[in-house]
Amino acid sequence: MVETIFRCKWSMTVYQLLNVGINRPGQMVKQTEGLSTKVLNECLKRNTEFGILKKISFNESPPKVEYHVTEFGKKFLEVVKALESLQLEIDK
Repeated sequence: MVETIFRCKWSMTVYQLLNVGINRPGQMVKQTEGLSTKVLNECLKRNTEFGILKKISFNESPPKVEYHVTEFGKKFLEVVKALESLQLEIDK
């Protein structure tokens, strides 16, 4: 799972966007230079399949979709933060 998630270079960007309250795919694409809708959707799908994110669909027209971090995802992101911390120590 971890290898699959980190192979997608956009996963960390998605987590950062969610952390600041940007949870709609269209907003994510607009906020991130170089990120395409196709690649974002693949990344979101993978994270949803692993249980890191949950997809919420609203019955509206036009369709509205939001992504949120699950309880498991919060635990996973704690591990990611710990790895980032270790990397900062290595980079000193």
